[in-house]
Amino acid sequence: MTVFVTCLAAVAGRGVTGTVTVAVAVLSGQLSIGWCNDAADAQRDLTCGRGDKPVGTGEIPRWAAACAAGTALGLCVPLSLLSGVAAGAAHLAGVAAGWTYNLRLKHTALSPLPYAVGFGSLPPFVTLGLYPPSWPAWWAVTAGALLGLGAHLVNVLPDIEDDLATGVRGLPHRLGPRACRWLAPFVMLTAVGVLAAGPSGAVGVTDWTLAAAASVAVTGTAVPYQAGSRWPFRAAILVAGIAVAQLLLRGSDMT
Repeated sequence: MTVFVTCLAAVAGRGVTGTVTVAVAVLSGQLSIGWCNDAADAQRDLTCGRGDKPVGTGEIPRWAAACAAGTALGLCVPLSLLSGVAAGAAHLAGVAAGWTYNLRLKHTALSPLPYAVGFGSLPPFVTLGLYPPSWPAWWAVTAGALLGLGAHLVNVLPDIEDDLATGVRGLPHRLGPRACRWLAPFVMLTAVGVLAAGPSGAVGVTDWTLAAAASVAVTGTAVPYQAGSRWPFRAAILVAGIAVAQLLLRGSDMT
């Protein structure tokens, strides 16, 4: 995520200083969300036998993860505001959405909302930090929100049984894995379609090529998969990369 948004900032014209500012702000925000999740889910990870989670296994104390998350969040606030009040507010709204998901909304039918807000806040963070500040084009924000929704759906799939066993009832859990496998590709392909058709001008060969590549990538989220498979998540990351490539190609059109 940090690499993607840093590249977007560079293409959008934030300059060297502005791009570095974006990078450190996004990195601190992502670290805070990740460490917050590890601290909040420590008991669940232990119950589910998640050997890849050092907080859950007890290798790292839960309080240490919580302190690290709080420290990263504390750094994220001034680092975000270095891009200006409006841009900083947009980014901090996305980070707050991530924390809200970890601490509350992941257990409710509103679980996709923080993902949509978090991903959708990134284009405004980049463009509102320009001089003069500018709100991004509708298609950039819409595509970001759609990619967030798709990422949420496929990220839940490999762990859905463990989540259900430990009381997590987000929207994907209520829909079920079969529905999510079909809905996630539709959402992500819609995002790619928005990026291809949204900007002014005719859809070019590059746009068609990237859309075709995304179509191939997301087939892995709809076909049968083994329990615990991470392929749907990897497909989502690949499609996110394709979407970012489209954004980079259209970076000058975002404002």
